[in-house]
Amino acid sequence: MIVKNLDEIINTDADVDTAQWRSRRLLLAQDGMGFSLHDTLIKKGEALHLWYKHHLEAVYCIEGEGEIEEKKNGKIHSIRPGTVYALNEHDQHILRANKGSQMRMVCVFNPPVTGREVHDKDGAYALPEQA
Repeated sequence: MIVKNLDEIINTDADVDTAQWRSRRLLLAQDGMGFSLHDTLIKKGEALHLWYKHHLEAVYCIEGEGEIEEKKNGKIHSIRPGTVYALNEHDQHILRANKGSQMRMVCVFNPPVTGREVHDKDGAYALPEQA
């Protein structure tokens, strides 16, 4: 059994903080679950151009508001607490947090990340064996 608390993750190697987002990685590849689980903050007013070409991702918003734009067709979806979105087709997208609030998201990645990944020039994470 694996039992962790967010307090144990903050300010460790599993807490990745960038100018646009902060990802507290609760479960990683080394935990052997077949997915990784992240508590992620999208900072106020940020717009992230992302394309997880190597990973499937499901995201559940628990705090804040923003939107996600599908790059293939320009469709925009509002995000608020209780909203879930799944990138089941490796969808290229733009994730925007409103200027007035950060968004707090629970993110699940398959395959799992190893822990220190940051987005490459395409907005993707490398596969674990490439990280």
